[in-house]
Amino acid sequence: MTAIESMPTRALDIDTLVARARDGDIRAYEQLVLHCQMQMFGLATKMLADRGEAEDVVQEVFLTAWRRLGQLDDDAAFVGWLYRMTINRCLNVLRARRPRVDVDFDTAESARTDIRPEVAVQVHSQLEALNTALLGLTPEQRACWLLRELHGLTYEEIAAIVGVGGTAVRGRIARARAQLAEVMKPWR
Repeated sequence: MTAIESMPTRALDIDTLVARARDGDIRAYEQLVLHCQMQMFGLATKMLADRGEAEDVVQEVFLTAWRRLGQLDDDAAFVGWLYRMTINRCLNVLRARRPRVDVDFDTAESARTDIRPEVAVQVHSQLEALNTALLGLTPEQRACWLLRELHGLTYEEIAAIVGVGGTAVRGRIARARAQLAEVMKPWR
């Protein structure tokens, strides 16, 4: 074990973990994976509406990131780099798909127990309608909308991730919002 590998990795910031992982510290990379995996999995799940494909995509992303970590010039760009790889892999999966009829929606059940059953059914139906509406967006619109609305990224960060200009990102998000608002109108 090297001196680097023996150092604790828990309280380190992302940039330090990336630098240590680049130097071959597997524990530092494990910490990075633990820190970022749920973000990437949530994004992939919403993009693909298929838990199995999302798991495969996220696994490929982290394997690729490990192999190519030496190519990353800026440690602070690591999370954006992961987002970009996740979006690109999801878009590749979507392009390779044949049209499907049976879509497996990721529906999270509420941990709340104080909700009445009829309200829970309505909330579940609304979430299902939103998931269906998301699938009606183009993959590019869906990616931009998810990164903005669920992951809270700025327009500039999204532009860097999806590889288009800020104006295109704003346009995609605006069209996505308009389409979602129209589809979700009955639920107001």
